Amino acid sequence: MIEIQQLTKEYRGKKSTVKGVDDVTLTIKKGEIFGIIGYSGAGKSSLLRCLNMLETPTSGKILIDGVDITKLKGKDLRHERLKIGMIFQHFHLISSKTVTQNVAFALKAAGKSKEEIERRVPELLDLVGLGDKGHHYPAQLSGGQKQRVGIARALANNPKVLLCDEATSALDPSTTRSILALLKEINRTLGITIVLITHEMEVVKEICHRIAVMQNGKVIESGDVYELFARPVQPLTRDFIDTVLHFSLPDKLLENRRGTLVKINFQGEIAEKAVVSEVLKKFNVEGNILHGKIEYIQDEPLGIFIMELIGDSQEIARAIEHIRQRTAGLEVLADAA
Repeated sequence: MIEIQQLTKEYRGKKSTVKGVDDVTLTIKKGEIFGIIGYSGAGKSSLLRCLNMLETPTSGKILIDGVDITKLKGKDLRHERLKIGMIFQHFHLISSKTVTQNVAFALKAAGKSKEEIERRVPELLDLVGLGDKGHHYPAQLSGGQKQRVGIARALANNPKVLLCDEATSALDPSTTRSILALLKEINRTLGITIVLITHEMEVVKEICHRIAVMQNGKVIESGDVYELFARPVQPLTRDFIDTVLHFSLPDKLLENRRGTLVKINFQGEIAEKAVVSEVLKKFNVEGNILHGKIEYIQDEPLGIFIMELIGDSQEIARAIEHIRQRTAGLEVLADAA
């Protein structure tokens, strides 16, 4: 669907040149939700804006359905842009126009007839749950409602791709969940390919199928969301995942421990099975679960537990090996005190 090939975007000043995007190659599949995550300055916004040519790449190609949009200009580029919708962090609504007029603006800009606009706008407002807000002005709406207007406007011309530029960063957690649920439903029902950028791993966990992690303009790691959560390679990816799966044990608890401290990684169906209780029955060891949780990523369980094993060192070693063979991994955090 989207092929990004050796894309570079440079910003040239009087004294220096900065690479916002540095030789990025990615493939985004048709109908998937693809996340691009990174901290401020990583290059993710520059990359996103290149996808609809709001930023002109310095070099490289962007093919959307086989069309290299980096070679297009004028009327041809405007025509291709109609296939790409975009929603923004700060909504960019026209304050002097009603909700209906804000959505209609996108259709007028595309040259649609009055009859088509009158038919299409109510459909879009119903789709985003604002069927009764057409006569309201942006100042009368909550942040989540404003973003829903932005989504309706972005969908006005039936795009194949929807770009989301930090679409939930200005929203509270509850509203964020509702907007992500809406995007997920739009993806499911309309089959639109969604590309979103964020610095929040919770957003990625909630909605994305695959992600790319960016740092200093480069993609340093990419792949299936579940696989990256379960087996991150790069330190930055681990840092992002720690924001969702981080466990911090009190010093007092660590000081008072008597046994070997282990971190156990459960993936897939095994996360829902009683591996720990099986170990305690099979081996002559005591076990204290100090911390743990199961997260569901794309409806697949991923469990991480921190556990203290108490007993004879040989029995603990046997128990650890038993757990290793039946889970996705075990890390010894500290040997017996």
